[in-house]
Amino acid sequence: MNNLKNFLFTSESVSEGHPDKVSDRISDMVVDSYLSKDPFSRVACETLTTTNKVVLAGEVRGPELKKEELIQKVRDCIKDIGYDQKGFTWKEATKIESHLHSQSSDIAMGVDSSGNKDEGAGDQGIMFGYACNETEELMPAPIQYSHKILRLMAEDRKSGKLKNIEPDSKSQVTFEYIDGKPEKIKSVVISSQHSHNINQSQVRELLRPYLLKAIPKKYLNDFNDEEFYVNPTGNFVIGGPDGDCGLTGRKIIVDTYGGAAPHGGGAFSGKDPTKVDRSAAYAARYIAKNIVASKISDKCLIQLAYAIGVSKPLSIYVNLFDEDKDKNKFVSETISKNFDLSPRGIREMLNLNKPIYEKTAAYGHFGRIPESNGQFSWEKVDKSDIFSH
Repeated sequence: MNNLKNFLFTSESVSEGHPDKVSDRISDMVVDSYLSKDPFSRVACETLTTTNKVVLAGEVRGPELKKEELIQKVRDCIKDIGYDQKGFTWKEATKIESHLHSQSSDIAMGVDSSGNKDEGAGDQGIMFGYACNETEELMPAPIQYSHKILRLMAEDRKSGKLKNIEPDSKSQVTFEYIDGKPEKIKSVVISSQHSHNINQSQVRELLRPYLLKAIPKKYLNDFNDEEFYVNPTGNFVIGGPDGDCGLTGRKIIVDTYGGAAPHGGGAFSGKDPTKVDRSAAYAARYIAKNIVASKISDKCLIQLAYAIGVSKPLSIYVNLFDEDKDKNKFVSETISKNFDLSPRGIREMLNLNKPIYEKTAAYGHFGRIPESNGQFSWEKVDKSDIFSH
């Protein structure tokens, strides 16, 4: 490839049974458990998963939750994901510890609203939002189809249609871009934990239909089957937290845009919506998606920056990836007039004080369908008209 309009680009996804995603799911379950009892709870929960052990740690401010109730919910998460193996199971063989404790009063003082002071950001940091017209969901194609392969596999595994495939899986999709647009699939990698009853050629044939179902046919013309890699290292029987330790917040690129856009570095899972790492990243995606949905631009990158204890963003950066300064100015002014990007403003705009987070923990926080209970509210395109130029 001899210029930046023609290139190969790759993104990966990991399944809900990946050790880090098991940890993300449990942390978000804790967030939802507190928000369901008090929508103004504060939660920062980290989870470690390893062979037959789960450890919760972090800070909370909110209603009393019985430790036994939380531990049972952890088991419910593990069971729903599908783990009942010798080294990791939802049953009693897996020991679960909770070390959650009260939030620091110093942090609370800087964040809480009081008198005429609006609620401040819970931390300093930068958050990015991105959208592009490569897919219907206005997401980059490589990450969107990487997610889809694994989501379809999980649905069939849980229904019993896909047998001998276990919960821990990864996918990776490489697109060839021509003139800046995704033109065709160059390679696909799927690694999946499997039962000891089947060999690698059988795994390959079990997984091939998910590649074909997830990716539109137009991208698979001339696809070389030799570029379909399944379990390249060979056997993958021991997996999940038994095969590799899992931690909350280690899959931030999987959770966002697959590397197609910058990342501020803050993870989402385990954090209540007062944490701008999470809520401001959702707001930035919401704005970027509405801009691209308005067709004013093919792609859009937004950056928001915050300081701890300060309610308004320190800066709002907009990149429409063209040289039209007037359009950029119009979009920037439209954002300033129509979006309250204080932590409180974001939560009210997107209705984030709800137990809606457990479902975000696998297959990406973006590119999802907004649901009637408020899940994925940041994926709505109800503000696209204000950007029509």
